[in-house]
Amino acid sequence: MEMFRLMSEHDHEQLVFCYEPAANYKGIIAVHDTTLGPALGGTRFWSYRSEAEAIVDALRLARGMTYKAAVAGLTLGGGKSGGRAPSGVVDREPLFRAHGRFIESLGGRYITAEDVGTSPIDMDYVHMETDHVVGLQGKSGDPSPVTAYGVYAGMKACAKAVFGDDSLASRTVAVQGAGHVGYQLCKHLAEEGARVVVTDIDKAKVQRVVQEFEAKAVAPEAIYAAAADIFAPCALGAVVNDDTLTQFKCKIIAGGANNVLAEERHGDALEKMGVLYAPDYVINAGGLINVNAELVGWPPERAKAKAGDIYDTLLRVFEIAKREKIPTYRAADRLGEKRIEAVRRLKKTWI
Repeated sequence: MEMFRLMSEHDHEQLVFCYEPAANYKGIIAVHDTTLGPALGGTRFWSYRSEAEAIVDALRLARGMTYKAAVAGLTLGGGKSGGRAPSGVVDREPLFRAHGRFIESLGGRYITAEDVGTSPIDMDYVHMETDHVVGLQGKSGDPSPVTAYGVYAGMKACAKAVFGDDSLASRTVAVQGAGHVGYQLCKHLAEEGARVVVTDIDKAKVQRVVQEFEAKAVAPEAIYAAAADIFAPCALGAVVNDDTLTQFKCKIIAGGANNVLAEERHGDALEKMGVLYAPDYVINAGGLINVNAELVGWPPERAKAKAGDIYDTLLRVFEIAKREKIPTYRAADRLGEKRIEAVRRLKKTWI
């Protein structure tokens, strides 16, 4: 692989390869941009097919974190770490303590947290070696309620933009995924009087939502064509793709999942179809806001209020999209880039 070519495509600052044979540890730390503050992003150990795939994913996710923090108004940059999950039975303490030592060696340029393939206990092991880790047990806690609240607030902004009224009462929302975020979102929707259509591969999770919120259950493959005003992806990424585009009957796509668009061209297609897309890293920023609260010492109430600001942020994104005649995902990028560039231009003064 041409590493520097990959980094230069989106101006990544740093790509670190870490190796500790005694722990069977092979790690990657990607730092995209630290203009606004230290890079923050989770540690993801996944069953990647190759080391090259793991590197590309780390670079892509680090860039996404930069934009998420910038648009959310946080003093953080974007990073990501992890690698290929070791095969077989793994002693996780030495593995994640090794990871923590390499994070510590960066002197605070990168802060990590839990992600796919890692757990709060793994982060406790990381914390044995570095203070540059958030989302620890007994600290900011489960980010799902804050993420879901931000998605709910963003969904109301979408309704205002499309229907002229931000009320979700009597609107039908098709929720894909009834996990932590999906469940909490369904709760908010039901409390406002929305009709909920739900699916998940875990039938027990679906049944819980059906029983508690009088939701209608559909098969996983049927959720895309559900007769709904809003489609809320809260599970897998890349769910807006060539196969699903022709199935949507909704006017809005707004949910908690990451990387909702399989490719950027699918965002262009939604624009042509007249479907309003809430850029994923804007509407699902509540989780990042939650761990930022741990970093800066905000009380839970302030974190929730900050997640509520996603409402106004999305309205700004939609305004930019309309004014510049561009899809909403591009408008979100413009908003983030504008803030980063404004801070980058500040003069350095001697203290």
